[in-house]
Amino acid sequence: MLIASVLLAAMAPAPAGNVDTTRAAFTKCLREHLKKQLEAKVTEAEFELSVKSACDAEQSAFKAAVTATNRAGGDSQADAEDNAQMQIDDYHANFTDKFKDYASTNTMPGE
Repeated sequence: MLIASVLLAAMAPAPAGNVDTTRAAFTKCLREHLKKQLEAKVTEAEFELSVKSACDAEQSAFKAAVTATNRAGGDSQADAEDNAQMQIDDYHANFTDKFKDYASTNTMPGE
């Protein structure tokens, strides 16, 4: 019985892998949103508002993965959710800064 439990645990997907996958999808979507908004020549204020509502599905998946990983590590539900939201807020701030940089130099990000 113990061997079966160990084998099942070993076969379960690693939570960190799920975080990495959802993080990659979330940031890819944010990069695409950044490019579209630069092409549309929106203002910084418009971008700052739009980035928070962009990529809802990817953001939700990332938040769920981070929360689950933190819970598996022993965090309370509230702490796990706060940490996940803090990471999302950091991505929004980072992409807002990138938007400002690209907009001020009238350039586009590379691939």
